[in-house]
Amino acid sequence: MTTGTTGPAAATGPAGAPAPDAPHPVHPAAAGSAPAGPAAAGQAAARAAVSKVPEVTALFWLVKVLTTGMGETTSDYLANQLLTPPVAVGLAGLVLVAVLALQLGVRRYVPWIYWTAVVMVSVFGTMAADVLHVGLGVPYPVSTAGFAVALAAVFGLWYATERTLAIDSVHTRRRELFYWATVMGTFALGTAAGDLTAGTLSLGYFSSGLLFGGLILLPALGHWKLRLNAIFAFWAAYVLTRPLGASFADWAGVPTKRSGLGWGTGPVSLVLAVVIVVLVGMLSVRHRRTA
Repeated sequence: MTTGTTGPAAATGPAGAPAPDAPHPVHPAAAGSAPAGPAAAGQAAARAAVSKVPEVTALFWLVKVLTTGMGETTSDYLANQLLTPPVAVGLAGLVLVAVLALQLGVRRYVPWIYWTAVVMVSVFGTMAADVLHVGLGVPYPVSTAGFAVALAAVFGLWYATERTLAIDSVHTRRRELFYWATVMGTFALGTAAGDLTAGTLSLGYFSSGLLFGGLILLPALGHWKLRLNAIFAFWAAYVLTRPLGASFADWAGVPTKRSGLGWGTGPVSLVLAVVIVVLVGMLSVRHRRTA
């Protein structure tokens, strides 16, 4: 996997065959070299120019983890303190639809639009997972398995239709719809998995964060040492960012009687929002310089 601001490298598809426009995702624990030569650089620049999603760099992973934490605490704050759950879910759903419509309407990747959409997917995905458990009484093991099956179905349909799951190939409306359906599925699955370990398995939020912090290293090690498919490694790490960020955000926000730091979900959400705004501003500056 590569790091820095260079373009993604080619990878193999899920069946081991070369996948068109496959990415070489950067994992927080993995680094490598970029494609060499002016031809490769030109091809990477051309893909980046039409892509609707960001380049996968270390900063991408950092912002992604922070959005998962913000989605968790913001969802809890809106549904449990500021509003009633039905109103919070409805409002979050409307904002999500509006932001996704904006994202689908632009012709190229715009950092602030893209990351606003990710934040809203995080908030709404958290609420969707919580509604199943709290509202409908579905146990976390069942919802986790259900979301895993649903996500696998989206992946299967995406690959059967497009013959690639590479995110740097997201430059058509259909591929972008597949991409956002996948992102929604990863957030819902990650939320249920995090609640499963913290609640059902009684690990608590901090221990769950450490668990997922270790698990997220496995895709990088697998790709580095065992030549694990780069696209599979990327999406595996992407799923794990959700319970990783959410576990530590919950640990910071929940009361001490629930083994948290007691800082409050509102203040934690606000701090995370400020940090995300600053980092997305950095991404915007970098994107304008390389566009």
